[in-house]
Amino acid sequence: MSATAAPAPSVPAELADPAIPLIDEEAVGACALCGGHAFDGFARGFDYELRTCRNEWVFRRCTVCDHVQLDPRPPASALGVIYPPHYYSYNMEKEVSPIALKGKEILDRMKFGSILSFLGRKPRSFVDIGCGDGHYLRHMERAEGVPRERLYGLELSDKTVARLRGEGYQAFNERAETCESIPAGGVDLATMFHVIEHVADPAAVARKVSGWLAPGGIFAIETPNLDALDARLFKATFWGGYHIPRHWHLFREKTLRAMLEGAGLEVVAMRYQTGHSFWMYSFHHLLRYRLGLVRLSRWFDPVKGLPFLILFTGFDKLRALLGLRTSAILAIARKPV
Repeated sequence: MSATAAPAPSVPAELADPAIPLIDEEAVGACALCGGHAFDGFARGFDYELRTCRNEWVFRRCTVCDHVQLDPRPPASALGVIYPPHYYSYNMEKEVSPIALKGKEILDRMKFGSILSFLGRKPRSFVDIGCGDGHYLRHMERAEGVPRERLYGLELSDKTVARLRGEGYQAFNERAETCESIPAGGVDLATMFHVIEHVADPAAVARKVSGWLAPGGIFAIETPNLDALDARLFKATFWGGYHIPRHWHLFREKTLRAMLEGAGLEVVAMRYQTGHSFWMYSFHHLLRYRLGLVRLSRWFDPVKGLPFLILFTGFDKLRALLGLRTSAILAIARKPV
């Protein structure tokens, strides 16, 4: 493997604390999309958000297909470290402002309406990969009338899965790549919102989901967009879309399309979505770790910084209406009939 090193950021004092663990690293070597072995250095940085480890991590770009991936990355044995119990997606209703949650609910209704327009029929079944606290399962039950016995969710938190199963949802603590609990050929809609970037083998996930879909079924993936303005401005280390070291794969329209088509799916739309958290974390990291403005940086925490959350959401919505490529990309793909 050849690689040109990206410029090394200075180690933030907060992350040099020996009390923060130095965790194991696992080499990847081959591109997850095309199998290539030639890479350029793309970006590097630390766990600026949660400070779960003090390792420095490197993103590399495949010179064959342009895919970007973290290499080396944390091994499976370290997932409990980099996804601590207080990880925000496990406790959204408790961690996030009620105003922000209401705004998200409105945006989600709009997004699901757009996605379902490509299905062309009433959905009878739904799977959400990386379902978190189950808010999308509940949305499909309330808005579309899908019964709980046909609402499937995959999540890696034992407590979350147990709670959802207690409510009657078909939740499983399994990885999509190896999951055998979803009926093959029987799913009308599968969603994966800001999850594909977390998995070890995204191409294998796409193939697996393709096998779950009924003819004409829809697979919708939302993920950070490498072609966005904020991704370019904060490319070297601080871009919020890196979510180091939890994001292992980063996409742009070209590579996302190639992965879905390689799984036998037809890409029917590419939409650009708001990415307020990426903008906010980018400024948070810059202010805190480069400029040392810790108190000011707290205003840019997406979980607590409501004024800037509203500002950046509106900014990206306006840019999307103007046809510009925003911080997140939504690919909608269909299983051939």
